[in-house]
Amino acid sequence: MDLGRAGLWTTTLDGLPVPEAREAVAELDELGYPALWFGEARGREAFTAAQLYLGASSRMVVATGIASIYGRDAVAANAAGRTLTEAYPGRFLLGLGVSHAPLVERMRGHSYGRPVTAMSEYLDAMDAAPYAVAGPDEPAPRVLAALGPRMLELSRDRAQGAHPYLTLPQHTAQAREILGPDALLAVEVSAVLSDDRETWLRRAHTHLEIYTGLENYRNSWSRQGFTDDDYVRGGSERLKEALVAHGDEDAVVRRVQEHLDAGADHVCVQVLGDDPLTAPRAQWRRLAPALTALR
Repeated sequence: MDLGRAGLWTTTLDGLPVPEAREAVAELDELGYPALWFGEARGREAFTAAQLYLGASSRMVVATGIASIYGRDAVAANAAGRTLTEAYPGRFLLGLGVSHAPLVERMRGHSYGRPVTAMSEYLDAMDAAPYAVAGPDEPAPRVLAALGPRMLELSRDRAQGAHPYLTLPQHTAQAREILGPDALLAVEVSAVLSDDRETWLRRAHTHLEIYTGLENYRNSWSRQGFTDDDYVRGGSERLKEALVAHGDEDAVVRRVQEHLDAGADHVCVQVLGDDPLTAPRAQWRRLAPALTALR
């Protein structure tokens, strides 16, 4: 599987009708992006969306970032992952995560378990799940959404690697130390492609508004040196500066390179526009030459 050094991460495809979403994915494939990551929350179901995007492209790796373990049972996840792996060899990467208590309990109606225990039990169930079909029987390669040391250790021991989100290069270096030299480390980086400070502040605030209310991220940021003063709604300016790159293409590449230098194998860039459900296609085109040139 060739993820390349830098790809894209987005939720904005949920804001497009299916034909337009497929057209946008086909263009990303033509632009040379080696990987497309997408989230799962209130929009399309992860595996059906992956099928749409894989079918719309011919070369690009499609990765769930992440599929919630509370979104389907382990038997269904195992079967879906194996089906996509057979249909699109070397092009589907299964990112799994525990999501967040408010989303799991209020939206899905499940009880939110202890994250590492819940993930470990889910992986046990996936590995033991029956799958009786004709043809190749290869499990989907998987990475885990991991912020803390224990989930990173689980990513090393039970998956192909980890997919941290909203983290600093120092976290990337620590994650690499825990994962060892061989596990995949695919890190998300958020960016505003604009030199206008007010535009950056507005978009960064909108982006961080939900995350500053989630315990998993606050705990992660506290381990990275931030304090309660940084967790005001939408984040302090210090938090914004650390987590959301801004400027021209060179500025975005510099932030990506910081994570690569710290030990990341792959960085997926989330380009932030004014509207979280409007695909920033012009900015994706603008960034493509710089990101696809990274080696």
